[in-house]
Amino acid sequence: MKEAWRSRSNRCSDAAAALTETCHAPVAPRHGCEQASVVRVRTGIVAAIASSAGLPRARRRIALAVGLVTGASAASAQDIEPRAFANTPVGVNFVIGGYAFTRGSLSSDPAVPLTDAQLQTSSLVLAYAHSFEILGMSAKLDAAAPFSWLSGTGNFAGQPVERTVSGLGDARFRLSVNFLGAPALTLEEFATWQQDLILGASVQVSVPVGQYDPTRAVNLGTNRWFLRPEIGASQRFGPLTLEATAAITFFSDNSDFLRGQRRSQEPLHSFQGHAIYSFGQGIWVSVDATYFTGGRTSIDGEANDDLLRNWRLGATFSFPLSAHYSVRLYGSRGVSARTGNNFDLLGAALQYRWGGGL
Repeated sequence: MKEAWRSRSNRCSDAAAALTETCHAPVAPRHGCEQASVVRVRTGIVAAIASSAGLPRARRRIALAVGLVTGASAASAQDIEPRAFANTPVGVNFVIGGYAFTRGSLSSDPAVPLTDAQLQTSSLVLAYAHSFEILGMSAKLDAAAPFSWLSGTGNFAGQPVERTVSGLGDARFRLSVNFLGAPALTLEEFATWQQDLILGASVQVSVPVGQYDPTRAVNLGTNRWFLRPEIGASQRFGPLTLEATAAITFFSDNSDFLRGQRRSQEPLHSFQGHAIYSFGQGIWVSVDATYFTGGRTSIDGEANDDLLRNWRLGATFSFPLSAHYSVRLYGSRGVSARTGNNFDLLGAALQYRWGGGL
């Protein structure tokens, strides 16, 4: 009986190690123009193994393999999110709490014709993610809700405007499935699995439940829905993993913009690239880049000159605190912007994981 208990204890320790790098969850602030005040943080999985240095080599490989659980990609087309399609053992739950700060020339909503905007936002995000199986494939479901504080100035229709506001932002929900190279595995099965090429897809929806005042040009909520399908690929070369994703965001109209005007926006296309290096024991760093284009807006059928062609660069650092907790630090800044959204962003997220046999 004692030996059986000891064996199970060792298996749980190995499983915790395996989860060190495979979880990406919703909690990172939006790294783009869709809504600077609605944050979303993709935190690297909480799993960390303080003792993984003493594990056999095979077990250490597991620790390198896992590190992102799905994030309620509460993301807009401009999110920077490494490990968005990393494999995750089934049955694991993640809760993430995050904070993000943005400052610079940006609008809380790209469909608002705001110029020379100098805004600051501080956002807290609470997110939940769960990994499960669909027809033998690994899948993830996540949700995120932000609470933000926004203040700043800008010009609207040639006139200076100012706003200070706090409240809830729009909620986000996402379903992602890895259809090649990332089968649904238990924690014990995950111990012997090694990543090669992963192909996946996801769909995300934003629900307009955030604070919105139709008499104001700047709000925390957008008063409209969006749907965002995305595809991604992840290829591992030893400790280095290269990732690429492509997405398109479709927006519904806001029929109550500034006292009853109708505001619409064309689809927004986005592309991301990530170079991720794992140092072992659940520690990794990523260099990130994203480009987004499109998204021209119109008000009551009159088109605005606000076509987006923007580049952003960033970096992410994730490290474990224990077998159940991990921390992710990240930042990004605009390097080229056709219209606005050249802002700086800094954020941090703490993640806790449980379930799946741990």
